[in-house]
Amino acid sequence: MQQPIQILFREISSSEAIEADVHKRVEKLERICQDIISCRVTISMDGKHKQHGSLFKVLVDVSVPGTELVAVNHPLNEDVHAAVRDAFEASARQLDEFAQRRRREVKSHSEPLG
Repeated sequence: MQQPIQILFREISSSEAIEADVHKRVEKLERICQDIISCRVTISMDGKHKQHGSLFKVLVDVSVPGTELVAVNHPLNEDVHAAVRDAFEASARQLDEFAQRRRREVKSHSEPLG
């Protein structure tokens, strides 16, 4: 990666355990696609909900040559570590698809369908 990982905490205090988890997961993303330019991770609390209490939202913004891939954990989760996991799993799927397109492994139709 060309730039250091940026981790932003909003509405919650920072945690070394969460930061270590994020760094470990970014390393896994780099194994999927070595062309990552930068990675920004935003971890925030999505307010208090009547039925669920506090829910965490994690946004993973990965810049690769020619595009920017953004993934969010969905649905929001009460456990911050599960929210981080879900967002990074979504980001890994996006990076894998991006890498396949760059290697031209995705089929493209020669004629328009329909």
